[in-house]
Amino acid sequence: MGCLSSNLTKRRLVLLLSLLLHLNPSLAYSLKNCNIEYSQDPLADVVLDCVQHKVVTVPDDIPRDVSSVKLDNNLIEQINRKDFGNLSKLRFLGLNFNYIAHIDDESFIHLTSLTILHMHFNKLTKLTGNLFRGLSNLTMLDLGLNEIQFIHKSAFSFLPSLQTVILYNNKLQQAADIQPVLQLPHLQKLVIGSNLFTSFHTKDLLLNVPSGLQVLDISYNVKLENFSITTPIFPHLEMIDFSGCGEHTGLNWDIPDKNLLRNIIQLYFNLALIPFKDFQKVLESLDSLMHLRLNNMEKLITKGLLATVCKIPTLRRLELYYNHDANLSAKLVTCSQLSDLDLSTTHMTELSNGSIRSMQRLRSLNLEVNFLTNVPGEIRSLSSLTILNLSDNLLSTLGCEDFMNMKHLTHLDLSKNRIATLDGCAFENLNDLKVLDLSDNLLWTFGDAFKTGPPMLEFLDLSKNFVSLLERGDFQGLGSLTYLDVVSKKIGRVKHKAFEGLMNLGNLRVSLPLEYENNFRELQQLENLTVYFNTDGIFKSPLENDHKSFYHLKSLKVFTLICEGYHFGFPFDVPMYMFQAMKHLEGFTADNVYIAAPDRNTFQYNPQLKNLTIRETDLSDLDPELFLPIPNLQVLDLSYSKLSSLDFLAEADLYELRHLTLTNNELTVINETVFHYLPALIYLDLDNNPFICDCSNAGFIQWVKSNNQTQVVNTYKYMCSFPVAEQGNKLLDFDIQSCWMDYGFLCFITSTCLVVLTLLSSFIYHFLRWQLAYAFHLFLAFLYDSRKRRKGAPHRYDAFISYNVHDEDWVYREMLPVLEGEQGWTLCLHHRDFQPGKPIIENITDAIYSSRKTICVISRHYLQSEWCSREIQMASFRLFDEQKDVLILLFLEEIPARQLSPYYRMRKLVKRRTYLSWPQAGQHTGVFWQNVRRALETGDAPTETTDPLTGPAGC
Repeated sequence: MGCLSSNLTKRRLVLLLSLLLHLNPSLAYSLKNCNIEYSQDPLADVVLDCVQHKVVTVPDDIPRDVSSVKLDNNLIEQINRKDFGNLSKLRFLGLNFNYIAHIDDESFIHLTSLTILHMHFNKLTKLTGNLFRGLSNLTMLDLGLNEIQFIHKSAFSFLPSLQTVILYNNKLQQAADIQPVLQLPHLQKLVIGSNLFTSFHTKDLLLNVPSGLQVLDISYNVKLENFSITTPIFPHLEMIDFSGCGEHTGLNWDIPDKNLLRNIIQLYFNLALIPFKDFQKVLESLDSLMHLRLNNMEKLITKGLLATVCKIPTLRRLELYYNHDANLSAKLVTCSQLSDLDLSTTHMTELSNGSIRSMQRLRSLNLEVNFLTNVPGEIRSLSSLTILNLSDNLLSTLGCEDFMNMKHLTHLDLSKNRIATLDGCAFENLNDLKVLDLSDNLLWTFGDAFKTGPPMLEFLDLSKNFVSLLERGDFQGLGSLTYLDVVSKKIGRVKHKAFEGLMNLGNLRVSLPLEYENNFRELQQLENLTVYFNTDGIFKSPLENDHKSFYHLKSLKVFTLICEGYHFGFPFDVPMYMFQAMKHLEGFTADNVYIAAPDRNTFQYNPQLKNLTIRETDLSDLDPELFLPIPNLQVLDLSYSKLSSLDFLAEADLYELRHLTLTNNELTVINETVFHYLPALIYLDLDNNPFICDCSNAGFIQWVKSNNQTQVVNTYKYMCSFPVAEQGNKLLDFDIQSCWMDYGFLCFITSTCLVVLTLLSSFIYHFLRWQLAYAFHLFLAFLYDSRKRRKGAPHRYDAFISYNVHDEDWVYREMLPVLEGEQGWTLCLHHRDFQPGKPIIENITDAIYSSRKTICVISRHYLQSEWCSREIQMASFRLFDEQKDVLILLFLEEIPARQLSPYYRMRKLVKRRTYLSWPQAGQHTGVFWQNVRRALETGDAPTETTDPLTGPAGC
């Protein structure tokens, strides 16, 4: 007893210290419309997520310490002056995709730390003079997709730190409209695309000093007819985007002095209508151009534009995607100076001979989304190539000479093709290759492709192929590999030592069949393992094949098990020593892996575990001792796990737990006291549980509204499931005031009743005592007569057998042959003796009162059955009513007392009556059945020295 008291005191002391260390009273988390984004770093910035919550005004319960607020995709129509008061630490504000048409002046005056403000896709029509007052540290402002047509000359005067302004897709009409923006001292990027400009003349911009603008995006001004730079106001301009300009009318380019654009290094065009000769002049005037984008420019390319492009000596990067020209590559013969070339999505079937062979400086080539059936022979001589993208083509084979001379290639993307086989020599010369993507092909074998290299390969993606067998030696030559993905639904067998040679592999994603031979012995450095089990509906535990499959993963930190698709059958057997070698394990996830009642010692070797996720399983019988070996747990997700109670948290000692997710369970009543044992908890998600809206949840509702540490996610959206009258209402709308008792009023009522009762008793004693005595004796006579009649009725059965349908096999196999066959008792069984068509409750009542005894065959299924509960209640009522020894308790399995606690009547009977135990009978079943016989032979009437609640001795 002294030891128990000492442990209890120690637990309370630890809990108190944890509360003091983790309490943070500065944040109020009972938010109506928003959630605080969880971060495992306790020092991370506080981010408020209010995205798509249908709010119509800025929430008034935003915590003061937030650094980011996301109010995107809502129904906000205006911003008021008081909406963002006291948010001095806010650095990011998102108001995208709302209906904001009006903002009060100085609405952002308190946001002195704000650096990024997003307000695109709203209804703003003008920017007033004092709109942005107070935003002295703002560096990025996004006002795209509004209806702005007027900007006050002082609108940007309070934004000295602003560097990026986005006014894309508004209704600005002339260059003078953006003059207030260009006066910003630190402006670097201006986006004014998709407006109503018909001309852009620098002579219309009256700037006192040249602008520091570096990037000008004027794209998709389809009505733009003239672009003129005649004054030196953009001396630092490096990039201009003309994509889509003049699409309706054509674009005239007027820059008489090429020195005005001497620093331009990037130029983008897409669907731009510029006369061919004017475009030639533009390109010839740019002496520093390094990056040129010409998308959807087939008309000018057909006229020979690329001949001029290839003459630009400084050009290094050329993008030509979305140009559907069959001879496009042939026009690049003289572009020998390029280092980056993008020919994606050009409907190309091949590269013309000699087209890019001269590009000996080419380092990056993008040929994705074309119709290439083979690796073009043109690229074989490009020894300088480091990045090659051939994804989403029609490649079916890889030859030994395809990459023979690409000795400096580091990134090769061959995904989304039709490659079925790999020759052993396909990659043998790629000694510098680090990244290889072969996902989403038709590979059915790897052959010898990876048995000798590439030696420097670090990343290999082989997912979504048709390989059915992983054999020993498949990856023998990939000693430098750190990431491997072989996830595929087609894998049917993994042989022993299939991953031999991967001594540096740190991250593995693999699909395993239910039967596999591999034990991962060779993966000594593996830190992150994700396993997909292919069940196909046939549910057999893969861990039954080799309990030590993961025994050698001593470096593992993150372990994920995922079952794909629906499955049925027996639960996965997770042995205690499955995690024995994983002493550095920090995260474990079992998703859709049916694990029933994991052993309490499952994680005894994993004290560093911080993140535990077990979803889509049955944890209704969860043992809290499971968590005792992992005191550092910070994140726990038990969603879709059939939990009906949170009582296990009170004994789990999870003092470091910060994030708890219990969505989609069977929680009806939340006992708020369990959260006192989680002092570090800051994030709680109980969404989609069938809550009861009555006084049983009053404490939880009050805790949600008053606690200042734990955020209960979306708590204002929790709906009532019971009782029927409350369905459709919100849990937090339930009036808990009616649940609290007014003790002062109760004392008044009690004292009043006592006075009235005393007066009434005195009155009755003096005036009605003889009449009451006569009535009392009449009532006793009635009871005596009723019992006399009932005693005369004979019993039809010796015993009524109360059992659950899951235990029917035991009753018919073990009990009936002995009690009816050998001992000759007459038994009543509901499947055999109940009267058809009669109400069930009447059949139960008749069976119990027509039998001398009632034998309750108790198991876990019995305790969970509603009708079995009715039967034992009826039998116990008879026990109390008739004061006879009529009840025999027979336990089929050992059931701890704590599991009897919900069934208060059963617990009460077990405490006061002797019972029979089948597990304790062991091999001596004969003695057991003799004890049952003695219990049935015992007389109905209690003896004078026996408590009527005490039955015969059990075995």
